[in-house]
Amino acid sequence: MPELSRRNQWLQRLGDGMRRHAPVIRAVQWVVVLFYALLLVIPAVLSLPDSQARLLDNLTLFAQFLFWGIWWPFVLLSIVLFGRIWCGVLCPEGSLSEWASHYGKGLGVPRWLRWGGWPTLAFCLTTLYGQLISVYDYAQAALLILGGSTVVAVVVGLLFARGKRVWCRYLCPVSGVFALLARLAPVHFQVDEQRWMENPAPRLPPPNCAPLLDIRRMQGASDCHACGRCSGQRGAVQLIARSSNQEILHATAQTLSPWDARLLLFGVIGLAMGAFQWTVSPWFVALKQTLAQWLVEHDQLWALEDNAPWWLLTHYPQLNDSFSWLDGFSIVAYLSLSSMVLGTALMILLRLTARLAQDPALYWPLALTLTPLGGAGLFLGLSATTVKLLRYEGLLLDWVQPARACLLMAAMGWSLLLGWKRLDREGLSQVRCCAGSTCLLLAIGLVGFDWWLQFWGWS
Repeated sequence: MPELSRRNQWLQRLGDGMRRHAPVIRAVQWVVVLFYALLLVIPAVLSLPDSQARLLDNLTLFAQFLFWGIWWPFVLLSIVLFGRIWCGVLCPEGSLSEWASHYGKGLGVPRWLRWGGWPTLAFCLTTLYGQLISVYDYAQAALLILGGSTVVAVVVGLLFARGKRVWCRYLCPVSGVFALLARLAPVHFQVDEQRWMENPAPRLPPPNCAPLLDIRRMQGASDCHACGRCSGQRGAVQLIARSSNQEILHATAQTLSPWDARLLLFGVIGLAMGAFQWTVSPWFVALKQTLAQWLVEHDQLWALEDNAPWWLLTHYPQLNDSFSWLDGFSIVAYLSLSSMVLGTALMILLRLTARLAQDPALYWPLALTLTPLGGAGLFLGLSATTVKLLRYEGLLLDWVQPARACLLMAAMGWSLLLGWKRLDREGLSQVRCCAGSTCLLLAIGLVGFDWWLQFWGWS
């Protein structure tokens, strides 16, 4: 306990320091914005690298490695370790959207924009579109998707809520994913609501909570952007250490949005699995061959042509990399089937677990117990680009497969532990607890098996 107290004191000083040094954080944000712009724009205007190009002698490949091989995988890792500090301190889209909002119209946020399903829909559509135009492989595709997202973020800032981040709160394609992963963070800004009420006169300037949160009632790290602006407010807000299991184990159907489970099961696990998997999947090849045979038999040869523009389907004939209309349809079909089949299977198993626990509402908290497995899957999938690029440079990386196995097993074990603890809190009989744990094990094993296919079974 004394060690934990010392750690919390250190964390509280860190949080207060973030508030005091807000100008420094703003300066860092603009440095990140500049770096982000350079990584996006410069490679997009350069010529495509040839087959002999290497990371250290080609700016386009080097930028691709930094962006997809280093930046995004470790952004995800930072969310799990520190909460949404990326959103509050470093994210260029959030910084630009908030900056633009100071000069915009400052309109109220309309009801349709506050619909809880936008982040899930945006994540799914962005993932699908990114695969169609090969966003991980070509700078023009990255500029179109990420640059387009940034432009929309600025436009939203110019329209709504002066000085706020409406884009980040309601529309950002990765906001929902970050909210899920932040629940695992071992630190968060804790708010003591009673102490807040007992100190009505703020001793510090009122904080501007850019993501439009009710600070007094804030619980957990899922929505908080960890910017530190409210640290120390009314003596009731402080950065503290906590168990990484706490927020998920204490979640209830009343405190969760149905979109949390939908995004996790059908998006982060189901759809993302298909996106990372289709290039090596024999099932995708079989689907495409079946469709091609049907098209030939029915004299629909137009679908086999690869004349779509690059912004609709991958089209780089100089590199012998062009998608036909059939390729595009097959990718959409495979990813959609992956999302629906895997997501539905997980939903059925988790609902069965909740019924065995005699509490159907338990389904929503149980779904969140798969968060470690979903986060590990995203990291494994994105870091596959890191490994691919490094292997192009001649590095063998023999340790990668054992490391993947260890990460996957650790995530499966963590999710199983969370599920078992959540069931244990229900006070079930031994028979029901064992049956429920078996359903959870099947759900976790199903996801683990799909990852085994990608990295070992199909290799």
